[in-house]
Amino acid sequence: MSDEEQHFESKADAGASKTYPQQAGTIRKSGYIVIKNRPCKVVEVSTSKTGKHGHAKCHFVAIDIFNGKKLEDIVPSSHNCDVPHVTRTDYQLIDISEDGFVSLLTENGNTKDDLRLPTDESLLSQIKDGFGEGKDLVVTVMSSMGEEQICALKDVGPK
Repeated sequence: MSDEEQHFESKADAGASKTYPQQAGTIRKSGYIVIKNRPCKVVEVSTSKTGKHGHAKCHFVAIDIFNGKKLEDIVPSSHNCDVPHVTRTDYQLIDISEDGFVSLLTENGNTKDDLRLPTDESLLSQIKDGFGEGKDLVVTVMSSMGEEQICALKDVGPK
């Protein structure tokens, strides 16, 4: 054996996977699926019968949960699909900066300043109007596969 020390440079994170495998035939409408490396919510599933050469196929129509684009995929029902881990977290809105970022208060009292205002016009105007009126707002942040976006708003009442 050699006396040299081995140095391995690791660029991996903690090892928690962004997705988990699930059999295509078990994924239902309003579930989640990864299509073209994007986390999507399934809006339509249709299954074809087995053909001359075997597998039944599942045809998924899904909408990207972050940009709203419609994506489609056809997978044999016995094969595994990637399903994204999707989490929703509520944060209290503290401030909106001029450059379009929001300042949020986390559960443990820290601030989170790395999130942009949503691109959805109605949600954007609700947040800006409510904040301008001095209301106490709680935003719901959806996160999946390393992306985060504000997806909902709750009015807790005046400050």
